[in-house]
Amino acid sequence: MENFILNNNIYLNNNNILLELVEKLENIMKDINNNNIINRIKDIIIIMNKLINDNKKNIELIRNNIKILNNNINKQFEDLKNNNKNINYNTHTKIYKDGKYEGEFKNNKREGKGIFYGNNGDIYEGDYKNDKKEGKGIYYFNDGEKYEGDFKNDNFEGKGIYYYKSGSRYEGDYKNGNKEGKGIYYYNSGSRYEGDYKNGNQEGKGIYYFNDGDRYEGDFKNDNFEGKGIYYFNDGDRYEGDWKNDNKEGKGIFYYKNGDREMGNYLNDKKVGKHVKLHLNGDVTSELYFIK
Repeated sequence: MENFILNNNIYLNNNNILLELVEKLENIMKDINNNNIINRIKDIIIIMNKLINDNKKNIELIRNNIKILNNNINKQFEDLKNNNKNINYNTHTKIYKDGKYEGEFKNNKREGKGIFYGNNGDIYEGDYKNDKKEGKGIYYFNDGEKYEGDFKNDNFEGKGIYYYKSGSRYEGDYKNGNKEGKGIYYYNSGSRYEGDYKNGNQEGKGIYYFNDGDRYEGDFKNDNFEGKGIYYFNDGDRYEGDWKNDNKEGKGIFYYKNGDREMGNYLNDKKVGKHVKLHLNGDVTSELYFIK
């Protein structure tokens, strides 16, 4: 940056010299019949010599700058070579105890793009880092199932899609090889789940859409309806209340499509104890239920 400033100053000085020269010439025109012409011509000669000397200095400065720039480039190139002298990128095949790898290496470790053919019939195709699957890749299982997505430290981690041989598939988050976070599971039956996952299971908040039009919204645990939830029946009825192991269990309210509603307890999806029914016309009825 200092060299650029210096060059700009030199060009400004030369411009000032030229302006001074023009001014002297104009004065000559005014004094053409004056005896001072000789002295003014001498002044012009002095100015021109000054301009020539400045231009010589400028050329020499440019040469020096080019030399400095060239030396810096050569030094950076040598530093780059020295920093990477131990790096060895190549592509070849290597046999491991659990299969065969074809792809890129760095410092005798799998790094870059590669394909691993497992002895068990599994195949991985994708990125490697420090001898482990890491980055984007596809894992083909020997039973026909497949995973596409992010890898880290040899595990499914990040965003991915898992295709099951049954025709179902999962799209969502992974951590340490398990479904973890947010995801959508598409069942081959046409049903689907959208919501939270933990340790590979549907757990947390979610919505389960049945292929017949029914829908459950609420808490999940270990792949089951468990906790608080609302079940919407395709005929217009609705249940709101407690759930356990996919069944109504605990306190709940059943809303009928005709406007009636019924309050009571449930056990293993069956009514138990006293249930009170509030009818749309204002009538109130009750009934006792016993487990057989």
